[in-house]
Amino acid sequence: MSSDRTGKSPPRSDELLAAIRAAARQEQFLEVLSPEEARARFEGRLDLKPLGAERVALASSLGRVLANDIAAPVDAPPFDRSNVDGFALRAADTAGASDANPITLLLNGEVLACGTPPRLTVAPGTATAIATGGMIPRGADAVAMIEWTDLAESGKGPAIELRRTLIPGQFVSFAGSDIARGETLLRRGVQIGSREIGMLAACGIAEIDVVRRPKVAVLSTGDELTAPGRSLEPGAVYDSNGAIVAASVTEAGGIAAPMGAFPDDEKILTKALRDAIDQCDLVVLSGGTSKGAGDFSHRIVSQLGSVLVHGVALKPGKPLCLAVAEGKPVVVLPGFPTSAIFTFHAFVAPIIRAWAGLPGETTQVIEAKLPVRVASELGRKEFMLVSLIEGEGGTVALPGSKGSGSVTSFSQADGFIEVDALAVSVEAGSKQLVTLIGKAVRPPDLTITGSHDLALDIVISAIAEQGFTARTIAIGSQGGANAAARGECDIAPVHLIDTGEGRTKAKYNLHLVKPGLLLVPGWRRMQGIVYRKGDARFEGKTAVDAVRTVAGDVSCVMINRNAGSGTRILVDGLLAEAGLVRPAGYANQPKSHNAVAVGVVQGRADWGVAIEPAAKLYGLGFLPIAHEQYDFLIVEKRRERPAVQAFLKSLQNQEVRERIRGIGMEPVG
Repeated sequence: MSSDRTGKSPPRSDELLAAIRAAARQEQFLEVLSPEEARARFEGRLDLKPLGAERVALASSLGRVLANDIAAPVDAPPFDRSNVDGFALRAADTAGASDANPITLLLNGEVLACGTPPRLTVAPGTATAIATGGMIPRGADAVAMIEWTDLAESGKGPAIELRRTLIPGQFVSFAGSDIARGETLLRRGVQIGSREIGMLAACGIAEIDVVRRPKVAVLSTGDELTAPGRSLEPGAVYDSNGAIVAASVTEAGGIAAPMGAFPDDEKILTKALRDAIDQCDLVVLSGGTSKGAGDFSHRIVSQLGSVLVHGVALKPGKPLCLAVAEGKPVVVLPGFPTSAIFTFHAFVAPIIRAWAGLPGETTQVIEAKLPVRVASELGRKEFMLVSLIEGEGGTVALPGSKGSGSVTSFSQADGFIEVDALAVSVEAGSKQLVTLIGKAVRPPDLTITGSHDLALDIVISAIAEQGFTARTIAIGSQGGANAAARGECDIAPVHLIDTGEGRTKAKYNLHLVKPGLLLVPGWRRMQGIVYRKGDARFEGKTAVDAVRTVAGDVSCVMINRNAGSGTRILVDGLLAEAGLVRPAGYANQPKSHNAVAVGVVQGRADWGVAIEPAAKLYGLGFLPIAHEQYDFLIVEKRRERPAVQAFLKSLQNQEVRERIRGIGMEPVG
């Protein structure tokens, strides 16, 4: 039997089936708890006081938390000093001085620059030139600004004429007036920022005691995982969780100790977890939390310690496993990226922050309208990730369309809506509280909602160079048209065909124009059949002839597009013209041209319909069907916004148009 890339022999089909059946007979989770119960049970077994102190150099203390009070060892300033450029003098000598009646003071024979200690005493009727920050000499108790004086001569030598009356202490900072020796300069628990570093440096402090940051081991598990930088083999994926979790540990105030990705080998993973527990304060493993075939992380953890929680009534994040081994927390996150990062922030980050002495994260909540109905799973509290856009009636929360397996779902969301476990849906038009992710949300200058295209990225790059920010939300042409009609975006990219007069006479996008919307031409792109080069069923034929050729071949599998997309309408028209209703694979409906091309490249399908640039990108054969018009619906009320104007001008920019041509599109208009 051959071995796979991990060195293990792949299981026989009968062994795999037996493992799946055995798993199905088990309880999938030990006990599914509410998020509140799970957190209480887990944190109840931990001491969440800040960790011990460690001494660090002042230059390395930014962001750290002070472990002990610090008393000022010196005064600041350490001497009486001048606040202005001018002359140190006795205030009593200035009585009655004015523009009409200036007084004359004899200049002493020294100039007190910064760092120059005075040698001479300021006697009655004299003054000493002094710079800002200079040390006040003996006898002086005030400083006159240079602007109030004129140079003069007296019978005894150089002098000044002063036109202002001063009071004692004027323009003098006395020793200890900022910081007094012995006073508490900073108290324990303060997070060190640039201002605190400045205060400490002003007192000559070069090292301080800070709370030790927890060291967190980060591991991933799965035979399918490949380290970034290496080439992917069939069925493999890159280990994004390791990188995401390690970065999140650092953001939360810990020290990440990335230990890599490990195959689904019980001995290897057990040793890795033992090493992690020995070396670190906390262990975070992603993957292997369910009880399906090959998922055994929770079982290994239960052998090394005590599993407190396995299963939380939470979406995303139900398979979460929380345990303690040798007095240290061990957390097994779900394998899907969005589930992993969400549960990390909910259950792990608070522990790291507490141990690092940091306060709990404060959350900001705003109200927004949900524009569409969203179904929810009964029995699990759900955290629905949303993007925020400004609609005509206020802030709108648009639910993310990507699942928990998406790497980008969490990073592209502005916040989340908490859906009660007893709710079966959240209704369209309802007002919802959105908990923001991050410190604050700055609305983008431009919201683009609808179909996505590579050439659109070129236009967005052009307006970004002008300082405008844009958010693109890919929800398909029909979704974009609906959002534009509701005033929930600035621009909606669309490519929907109106086949009312047949495919050959069909028009694009004109039927989408409604009161309040304008249609602006974008570019044409060729749609066609993609197939693996050399396939005689397609090579050298027209698109219609090729479809007729495979009409009766059940072994020739197509890959379709999602309902509501412009390509899907084109596909159905092509099939009708070829007399083919529902060929094999018709129900497989991905949402992008790239997904169609990948399905053909990987052999899961033999043909599909996509744009020509996708065929070139993946090295596929291409049979043209028709040019498709990719246009933009503009919300008329928003047309004069600077970002919208910049977008429209970029569409006409010759450099932008040439770049669009360079990837196989033809600008129009």
